[in-house]
Amino acid sequence: MSSFDYSLWPPNLSPTQLETLTLQATTYAFAHGLLYLPSIYPQPPAPNSAIHAPISLFPSPFPNKLFLQAKRFQRIYNVLYSRIAMDEEFLDQVMGAETGVGRVDDFIGQLWKGWKQLREQGLVQPLQLGIFRSDYMLHEPSERQHSLKQVEFNTISASFGALSERVSELHRYLFGLTHYFGVSPYLRSDKLPDNNTISTIADGLAEAHKAYGVPSSWILFVTQPNERNVFDQRWIEYNLFQRYQIRVIRQTFEQLAVSATVEGGTSRLCVSCFPDVVPTGFVEVSVVYYRSGYVPSEYTTPTHYLTRFLLERSRAIKCPSIALQLAGSKKIQEVLTQPTILERFLCDKQRGEVFGDQDIRSIRDTFMDMWGLDIGEDRLTPDSRAPAEGRETHGVHRAREKSLSLVLKPQREGGGNNVYKEAIPEFLDKLDPAECEAWIAMELITPPEGVGNYLLRPGSTGNEAKTAVKADVISELGIFGWSLFGRDGKVSNEAEGGWLLRTKGKESNEGGVATGFSVLDSLLLIDD
Repeated sequence: MSSFDYSLWPPNLSPTQLETLTLQATTYAFAHGLLYLPSIYPQPPAPNSAIHAPISLFPSPFPNKLFLQAKRFQRIYNVLYSRIAMDEEFLDQVMGAETGVGRVDDFIGQLWKGWKQLREQGLVQPLQLGIFRSDYMLHEPSERQHSLKQVEFNTISASFGALSERVSELHRYLFGLTHYFGVSPYLRSDKLPDNNTISTIADGLAEAHKAYGVPSSWILFVTQPNERNVFDQRWIEYNLFQRYQIRVIRQTFEQLAVSATVEGGTSRLCVSCFPDVVPTGFVEVSVVYYRSGYVPSEYTTPTHYLTRFLLERSRAIKCPSIALQLAGSKKIQEVLTQPTILERFLCDKQRGEVFGDQDIRSIRDTFMDMWGLDIGEDRLTPDSRAPAEGRETHGVHRAREKSLSLVLKPQREGGGNNVYKEAIPEFLDKLDPAECEAWIAMELITPPEGVGNYLLRPGSTGNEAKTAVKADVISELGIFGWSLFGRDGKVSNEAEGGWLLRTKGKESNEGGVATGFSVLDSLLLIDD
């Protein structure tokens, strides 16, 4: 039984106290790079204004035991997803355009076909880098017994690592400055955990850069056009240079289509730049770090796919490779819930470290019930490929029956793609049976009731005054980690470090910060 009453959070503030915290929080954010670019399109070549990121005024309560559990699990997940990315046969079966999701999802199919062709030609770089984030929510189905349930696992462009570190520092500052006016005995400095996400991500990139073996090479950040979340990326860039003297070049797919070349013979990836920036007029790339490339809208022409494949066939280490991006799909998450699949990847001595039954049970306990819309009665047999006339698959039928407790997910990242609860039956009515394989159904997580916070969002231009709004909220914890691994089946190095807490109004189904649903938050660890 919990000793902490979530329904009493956050403590009440007087108008003066709220105004004081809001002023201190916003000025701290501007002074410490807790920022976004405003939504002005197109963005100017150099930023000339900024808005603070959406933030909470209080840290949010989270059981210390489950926080430590999530950190411990990350080391297992680092290895698990590295091994999935190295298992070409498994990925071909589940995600391929011949037998898997790629048959019915054009975006996945395009990536897989390009990857298959590159494999046939011969990939020259055996190493891959993964920068991961495993996202969880508290699950409280009854009697206030909390458990940790995974929302998803991110293998590409796992964002907000840097800004999450900044917001945890903000809350420590507010506590040190005001002690939050003594409104809660739970607010103590030893309950606000350190957050080292920036150095963790930089360490992973630096380890891959070192493995590449050319100290003078640069790391390439592949970014979106008109990127608003640029400060989250810049903090990593600054850390790489300050601690490792590693330089970064930032380019979009559009720019790389013109500037990127792969040398014959050496397979070096070279990116051209202005001669007055680099005397040679180009830089050699050690690591390709994708902060874009995860949604179809970023591949608007065939040239964008060709550019992705050009980078993939180079000697540079990719973060992630196409294989690792495919491994992070929702379909893989669903397949991992099936019997024997975790054991396939975590119990094979030939792959390296073997994990015990307790570790596997603990990981499996974080899974919600999931299934593909194409499944048959035995859960493992797809039956949507040739359904009887007018007959639904078992997966679709089950989704209709349980719709009010479900979310449907496609193979997409970035928020705004899912279908929830009441909207599910109508969506299923319109879903082409051939597309069932591209969707999974997932039981909704039940978070604690009555939790609140003060949410502070900026104006779209930075000129609009905003005040913190008290709201009932749901929080999602992300744990960061990285892994450097090769095609020989072995993980060279991996680490866990840093975390992200995103908090949204309870009325919102989606949870992205960049898409405007959530705010950046930090942890208040409680004994639960």
